[in-house]
Amino acid sequence: MAPRQRYPIPAARHRVEETILRSRFVTTVGHASSVEEARAFIAAVSSEFTDATHNCWAYVIGPPGDTSRVGMSDAGEPHGTAGRPMLTVLVHSGVGDIAAVVTRYYGGTKLGKGGLVRAYSGGVKSAIADLPTRMLIATTVLVMTIDYPSVDPTKRILSDYEARVLSEDYETRVTLEIELPEEHAGDLSDAVFGLTRGTAVIERRDS
Repeated sequence: MAPRQRYPIPAARHRVEETILRSRFVTTVGHASSVEEARAFIAAVSSEFTDATHNCWAYVIGPPGDTSRVGMSDAGEPHGTAGRPMLTVLVHSGVGDIAAVVTRYYGGTKLGKGGLVRAYSGGVKSAIADLPTRMLIATTVLVMTIDYPSVDPTKRILSDYEARVLSEDYETRVTLEIELPEEHAGDLSDAVFGLTRGTAVIERRDS
């Protein structure tokens, strides 16, 4: 399956809190675009709550539903009662590049395995329910070399592909450096080849 090139990610760090049978659960979620960023996020949140009983965590790097780069930890809770339920919620949340830490202050009453699963998964669900998000759009840059008569027709179609001109160089031919969503790069290239009757020279580079 090809990776998704446009998906929602956390726009800001977000936190919710709940008390269950006298145990206090603080859930913090935020953006992480790499495993390194996820681990830094986990470390930062855990350092806020060094006196907590547990700082359990999970993360998903990449598009929603992608499990190629994930991580989780029960952080001392019974096996499978914290990290795995948290990860399951993240994977099915519809949000990508996301990390979560659920901090627990034990209140003296045991919740049992089922109660822990509900508490940890429920905290992440609550945090995601009103999490501010923004759209991540994977972009690329096309460097197009075209003849002068093709410049205006090419510029007129750029908005159809959410493209914008980064630079223009007018010499024997005209070179346009254009940034656009990766998902539209092939279609725009085809359109420009059509406009120029195959005379355009188009190179792609990452933005």
